[in-house]
Amino acid sequence: MRVRFWGTRGSIATPGPDTNHFGGNTSCVELTTAGGDLLVFDCGTGAHRLAAALMAQGKKAIHTNILLGHTHWDHIQGFPFFGPAFVKGNSAAIYGPEGSRGSLHDVLAGQMEFTYFPIELNQLPATITYHDLTEGIRIIGGARVATQFLNHPAMTVGYRVEADGVAMVYLVDHEPFSDVLWRAGAEPGRVESILHDGDRRHARFMADADFVVHDAQYTPEEYASKKTWGHSTYDYVVQMAAAAGVRQLALTHHDPGHDDHFIADIERKARALALELGTGLDVFCAYEGCELFLEPRSSLKPFVSAAPFQASVAQRRFHILVVDDQPDMLTLIARALEEDQYQVRKAASGAEALRMIDEYLPDLVVLDYRMAGMDGLAVTKTLRARPETRSLPVLMLTAMTDEPSTRAGFDAGVSDYVTKPFSIPQLTARVRACLARTQMP
Repeated sequence: MRVRFWGTRGSIATPGPDTNHFGGNTSCVELTTAGGDLLVFDCGTGAHRLAAALMAQGKKAIHTNILLGHTHWDHIQGFPFFGPAFVKGNSAAIYGPEGSRGSLHDVLAGQMEFTYFPIELNQLPATITYHDLTEGIRIIGGARVATQFLNHPAMTVGYRVEADGVAMVYLVDHEPFSDVLWRAGAEPGRVESILHDGDRRHARFMADADFVVHDAQYTPEEYASKKTWGHSTYDYVVQMAAAAGVRQLALTHHDPGHDDHFIADIERKARALALELGTGLDVFCAYEGCELFLEPRSSLKPFVSAAPFQASVAQRRFHILVVDDQPDMLTLIARALEEDQYQVRKAASGAEALRMIDEYLPDLVVLDYRMAGMDGLAVTKTLRARPETRSLPVLMLTAMTDEPSTRAGFDAGVSDYVTKPFSIPQLTARVRACLARTQMP
């Protein structure tokens, strides 16, 4: 398996003398299997140079699989300049997460409207197909590809590709689920010791991988003022990868404000942390032109998903119960979910919520932690004690981010945990991810 970086920058392209080494193009990574399958992760401005390299090979027909983590501009802005799409006889299969308030075709067509670009999407001569993804496993060419939702204020998926006896994982854009990584009293450095179930699921997705490409846009000092923006710090990523038994880690999606000297310092600190953890993890900051050849091994363990592939959320109608004793917050959350076409009911207390659930079972409960009278923990424990609501998804909202409070929520049976303050896009993305994991009746 061959991997090459064509774009390593996050948010906006930053060409210039201060970014020559690590690169100024936005995200684009090429993967080629031994069988000749071409998978392209994200289509930022780096895709332009990749396209030129593909065209220079002189192949009669080029078939490309473009795997988009999500459709924020820095991940798709290179597509209008992707040369193979302008040649009849070529083809491109484009994959990306559903839930962007528009299909993949509509989102890509939007940036190619005549107002912004001289050629519209439907005028491209190549054959282009679109595939909206949830979580699960599918076969693309000769590769086994697993997808899993990431923590970003837009529907975003990470990809795990298993082919040629190698596992390569691409995880951009993602931020920690919790401010605290390890459970109190547990041995740090082990996946089962991770506090938040979302972080634990994230580590398991990259478990035993040969190579992981992971967002590490911020330093720990920067993250404090950029929380909920959807990006990670290098120390979080290194600790997670080490716990997951990853062999090699590339930190990417470099901040546009970080020059080569700054990123080199991040690389030095990340390597020092990896050495301190003592797992043998090899870590570096990704740079444009970096090319790796991943050798096969017989001990590769395939990733196992809870279900082969989850059904589309867009094709199902969901009923959500929102519970909060603060009227303004209750109204704000309900309106946001109604805009996403969910059927929403509201309860102003835990006791009222339980009565409403007895009358009509929702598909999801969005529940505040601290409420007068019966709090969110008590409501969750009551639901888990009843056979008919034992598996009802509960998304807990709270400003209590300390380890004991977070642990108490998961011990009570909370499905997911969103900390306040949160952005509405962050909340709706987590709601959609939670619903996507519910099984069809």
